[in-house]
Amino acid sequence: MTQLLVAWGAGDLGAMEQLAPVLHQELHRVASRRLAAERRGHILQATALVNEAYLRLIDWKNVRWQNRAQFFAVASQMMRHILVDYARAQHREKRGGSALQVSLSKAAGVLLESADDLVALDEALRTLESFAPRQGRVVELRFFAGLSLQETAEALEVSVATVRRDWSLARAWLYRELEQWK
Repeated sequence: MTQLLVAWGAGDLGAMEQLAPVLHQELHRVASRRLAAERRGHILQATALVNEAYLRLIDWKNVRWQNRAQFFAVASQMMRHILVDYARAQHREKRGGSALQVSLSKAAGVLLESADDLVALDEALRTLESFAPRQGRVVELRFFAGLSLQETAEALEVSVATVRRDWSLARAWLYRELEQWK
């Protein structure tokens, strides 16, 4: 997969044709895992999330993909933005500015009760990223893309121990931050 990503980044359209089904399948796996944490009856389906992320990714020109981990780091960021944009749209249409109710006691398995929760998480995550960018990226990769500790370490080019420490600190900070919004 890494060789095909590098070839695609170098402009090889044949590599893209070979890579497309593999990427679509992997992105669908990530999106399914991510959406499994959403509330029941969530309108956005994994396939729609994958298709939107996929369309945005294949539009990128002259990207020098280094490896699978880098690709999925970028894909997770796109999925995060798509989900947050969707949640904000739902909030505007249906919620009418009600107070945010957020629970993030276990970030990896959190069940988001409403679109407001995702918007609140995104706002808290933006604050975290402003003073601890790597911890913010760790949360994004672990929570939004469902990457393992090892995959996250590869994407960020740090040790697994560093990711584990950042993940723990970020979860504690986010929990405290989100508890204030209740």
